Amino acid sequence: MTGIGGVEMGAQAARSRALAVLRVRSRALAVALLPAAAAVILLVGGSTGHLAGGGWDVLRWVVSVLALCVLLAAAGVALVVARSRPAVTPTVTVAEESAPDLYRMVRDLADRLDVPAPSAIALTPDCDSWLEDRTHPAHGPPPAEKHHDDLAGPGGPAHRRSATAPVLVIGSPFLWWMRVGELRAVLAPVVAGTGPSAHPDIAAARRFIRGLDAAVAVASAGRRDPLSRVACAGLGWASRLLLRSCRGHAAEMERGVAAAAAERAQAVDYGLRIVAQEQVGLAYAGWDRLLTRVALPAWRMGRWPSRLDVGVVAALTELSRRDRLAEGFASRLGERPACDLLEEPGVMDEAVSLLAARLFHGGPAETGADWAPVGWEEYPEEVVDRTWRTDAARLHRVLDTLGVRRAAEDAAAGTDGPTLARVLDHLATPDAASTTPRVAGTDARAAGSETENGLATPPADPDAPTDAPQPAYDEPDAPTDAPQPAYDEPDAPTDAPQPAYDEPDALADAPQPAYDDPDAPRRPFGDSDASRPSYGDPGASLPPVGDPDTPHPPYGDPDTPHPPYGDHATPVLTTPAEDDEDDLADTTARGAALAAGLTAQLAREEAEARPAGARAPSSAPGPAAGPDGALWDDRALPLLPLQPPRTGREILTAHITAMVCCAAMDTAGAAPALDWLDGPSLLFDGARTADLAPSVLSLVESGDPGPLRAWMTELGIRPEKPVRLV
Repeated sequence: MTGIGGVEMGAQAARSRALAVLRVRSRALAVALLPAAAAVILLVGGSTGHLAGGGWDVLRWVVSVLALCVLLAAAGVALVVARSRPAVTPTVTVAEESAPDLYRMVRDLADRLDVPAPSAIALTPDCDSWLEDRTHPAHGPPPAEKHHDDLAGPGGPAHRRSATAPVLVIGSPFLWWMRVGELRAVLAPVVAGTGPSAHPDIAAARRFIRGLDAAVAVASAGRRDPLSRVACAGLGWASRLLLRSCRGHAAEMERGVAAAAAERAQAVDYGLRIVAQEQVGLAYAGWDRLLTRVALPAWRMGRWPSRLDVGVVAALTELSRRDRLAEGFASRLGERPACDLLEEPGVMDEAVSLLAARLFHGGPAETGADWAPVGWEEYPEEVVDRTWRTDAARLHRVLDTLGVRRAAEDAAAGTDGPTLARVLDHLATPDAASTTPRVAGTDARAAGSETENGLATPPADPDAPTDAPQPAYDEPDAPTDAPQPAYDEPDAPTDAPQPAYDEPDALADAPQPAYDDPDAPRRPFGDSDASRPSYGDPGASLPPVGDPDTPHPPYGDPDTPHPPYGDHATPVLTTPAEDDEDDLADTTARGAALAAGLTAQLAREEAEARPAGARAPSSAPGPAAGPDGALWDDRALPLLPLQPPRTGREILTAHITAMVCCAAMDTAGAAPALDWLDGPSLLFDGARTADLAPSVLSLVESGDPGPLRAWMTELGIRPEKPVRLV
């Protein structure tokens, strides 16, 4: 199937499937009219005297009432399907005045492909491109202004821009990383999809499918009154039934459209498109790395990088320098980048960067004191340094809550501040008996008392005294008359009061020292990971139709419960407490207690203050963000969280790493830096340190500070010196 024949075969297959979808709609209408037809027959028969009698009169009334109810229900479903607002991808609209060269290139591409040109162009913070229909009345009227094509002849353009043509959505990383020729080759099969989209049958079938999907989302919204719940249940049942009937035909229709578009696009830059597809995968890898390693720490600190697209170019250039497989990619930078097609690429990059922060983190639509843009040159000081010092302050705050002394009694004056030595001495395990290995096949109580969060404490020695005071756990030379509880000593008295390490309420009631700045922005505990939505084949003009049993609600509907982020195909067989216990099973008792305290502290901060600059959900949509912010609802952000919640071990490791970096900066002259591929990094004499993680893991997992102390001694870091916290 090649050339014009392949295009025609794909288009014919798509049209036949579209007619099958429309036949489902016609059958549904016929079923709704069937009781009314029966009622008409009975009424006419009664009026003519052919169906007379008491039995026929009762049947006439029953069928007439049933027909009226069915007609009302069918009219309600049809009204909701026709008026419901279909989901629209959040984008930043590119006005023609701000990108005349880009519009000219797209129109020229459409003319070469002999298809209608897209009605508008929009950018999205994603590595994909597709066509999106925004002709629904809920999306607003089409633009009234008319655009004159330079290629138009005296009788008008060969392919006049139609008000009902779909919108071309382009991934913003493509504009900054790809060259002009590569972008044109990648967009060719996408723009070719406007041809089948203009067919009346295909357009009507797509409108019907989108209406059903939107109706399912409306029915899934929570309702309190019983009447609304019953109506939504009936609406959802009917919409899902129709979607299941149309699912196979709709999927085949989209495949036919994609096949026709791909065949038509082979005549335009086919050889260059093969090379450009390699850049698509590379751009996706660099964009994902930039968001998770570089942008996410900044968002958590209340700062949003304002040049994410410039950053992905820097990240991919760094990758080409490090990886031999990427050799030669940097040489492309000498060609004209596709972002030159924009009049003001910096302004557009800033708008897309803010949209990315809203989608992936839940930030607000406007900047403020707690939600400010940050440039890449300010990133080390504004993000890296503040992140480390905030984590270090939280670590010492939890240590104070646990009753850990700041310094030994024989310590030198001036060393009672927050020090790294305090953390090392607390986590150092005297012997292997204080670790808490996981006990398999036995009751947890046989291994010791089990706390509410699943963190088991070592069993007490039955021969140990029950009323003798014990020295503090981190003061081996402390006097014996100091009544300090023993946290992980096997000879601890059973009557000694035990602090509730993993009790959030106990930590919440304890006094908190003011190590950190109260004005510093708070960030939420963890994030959630969700797979990116599949926008279908690049040659397809619309996203693939989803499963009707798991409908996708409109973006930002707060009344619609979100599905659990992560792998939906994998059943969840463990509870959060069991997962936390498994994660901390091989750590020391003190490490597990400290991790539980940090987790509770982060959860409390999240409850006290929402993400930096974010606002609480409201009952009405918020103000529009960007040119097309009114097209989607932003009441449930983030829509696409980047990472799952961090485990207790990961939280503890991150805080200890931050404390080590603070000590390195304050005592050894290290400096915070930005690594384009790995995010925050520590520099010694201009060189990046890459061997810190194994030493920290050794301390967290086995309580052995030896590797970390050796690493610090080699670099001249003094753990006994106080560090500066925010």
